[in-house]
Amino acid sequence: MAYTVVLDAGHGGANPGATYNGRQEKDDALRLTLAVGQLLENAGVDVIYTRTTDIYDTPAQKAAKANVAGADYFVSIHRNSSVYPNQYTGIESLIYNRYSAAAKMAENINKNLQAVGFVNQGVSERPNLVVLNSTQMPAVLVEAGFINNDKDNTLFDSRFSEIAQAIADGILDSFG
Repeated sequence: MAYTVVLDAGHGGANPGATYNGRQEKDDALRLTLAVGQLLENAGVDVIYTRTTDIYDTPAQKAAKANVAGADYFVSIHRNSSVYPNQYTGIESLIYNRYSAAAKMAENINKNLQAVGFVNQGVSERPNLVVLNSTQMPAVLVEAGFINNDKDNTLFDSRFSEIAQAIADGILDSFG
């Protein structure tokens, strides 16, 4: 069976997301989303992107796009941030409901990112997020390290291809 995955690069356009020392979450998210998408496409997955350029759609528009596509999974890629630089480190995945196919995928993604070198901050329920509560398929929001943590940024930049592969493998490992 061919799976369809909607990949969402967080933020975009006039909404930069979190920023740190000139670095913008929207740029890191788009670059990582496109890399993950290429790996999934190479593995035979049908990939639909909510954006491939620096544009902004609301979370509701992104969820609607996934619902219209009838996708099997929705994965939104972000970078985390904290109040103070270097306060926190690591990756985290957010889901609507702990008892779901999304939870399994989130655990797989986190385990793979931990193997690349990130601290695993676990999987958290966030039922108030539109991209998680308005999608009609299992949805995961991946926080790929803290954008305001120097160690996470060094890891993000130096092992970028491995991070993309870890997320793609976490998605693929969740099929069937």
